[in-house]
Amino acid sequence: MATTLAEAKLNAQDDVDVQVIDEFRKSSDILDRMTFDNVVSPTGGDTLTYGYRRLITERGADFRAINAEYTSAEVTSQRYTVDLVPLGGSFKVDRVVARIGPAASGAVTLNMQQLIKASRAKFADAVINGDTAVDANGFNGLSKILTGTATEYLPLTNGVSLGYVDWTTVDTKAEALAEMARLDAWLSLMDDRPDVIYGNRKTLALFKMLAAWADQIDKTTDAFGRPVVAYNGIPLVDLGAKAGSNTDVIGLVSRDADGGGAGGSIANLGDLYAVRYGLDGFHGASVGGGAPLLSTYLPDFTTAGAVKTGEVELGPVAPVLKATKSAAVFRNIKSA
Repeated sequence: MATTLAEAKLNAQDDVDVQVIDEFRKSSDILDRMTFDNVVSPTGGDTLTYGYRRLITERGADFRAINAEYTSAEVTSQRYTVDLVPLGGSFKVDRVVARIGPAASGAVTLNMQQLIKASRAKFADAVINGDTAVDANGFNGLSKILTGTATEYLPLTNGVSLGYVDWTTVDTKAEALAEMARLDAWLSLMDDRPDVIYGNRKTLALFKMLAAWADQIDKTTDAFGRPVVAYNGIPLVDLGAKAGSNTDVIGLVSRDADGGGAGGSIANLGDLYAVRYGLDGFHGASVGGGAPLLSTYLPDFTTAGAVKTGEVELGPVAPVLKATKSAAVFRNIKSA
């Protein structure tokens, strides 16, 4: 059975769990949108593995003449597996310190708030930048998954000899329309309309400027009443900073964008990610059997011991890309 954090909230056993789930949802666009396929159970050991087939290429349909057969064609898929992993953290509070200050600023509340903030930021970072070659306890993110696929849009292979597009120099409507045409070409690589486009604040600020110039921008509100800027109805969302730092999840980087040509390394290049959520597209996997999607453990000061531990844990979970064309990345956008 599939579930979302919004549905998990309805099954929460106490007010603390409800509040924690709300904090994860309203501050993480990824977690708010993601559906989790909670079917994994440990068998023959402690490994939690989700196996699936990723659709690589689609197939078409056609008419046939009477007394003639259809021309046979098959889709291309490939088997993948991903290991589910828990994400969260713990903190320790002395029972004396826990009694100091009002509840809104007390040590337990402060530590819970900061742990939730760090956990949702870490999940967003891993969904985009995760690489099991770097962190064996994590999972591969969209940047690694989409590298070399049909939905990785590289300016170099799409008529831009420099290998990057420079949005910082666009100063006419004609130039803006030309860049929007590139964006539409990128989005057309997907199998359907994306639910959201992710980026960093600098790249998205330029995106919004181009879209406004081309009269293709609108504003709406999300489930929590906050304003959302959208391109042709597709929300543009900044994933914010990584856990414990001011570094953007989708940061500006330096790359040799023209593939070893005369251009050298170009600084301040950003990427955009378009994602279509769903069990047939991009979703999460979690443990079945009624296991909670999100767990909280408050320090218990009613028992002996001066220092108590509190924890917040998401999962075990992992992201799943069922169809390659349900996500796409636009590389090398000069944004500063």
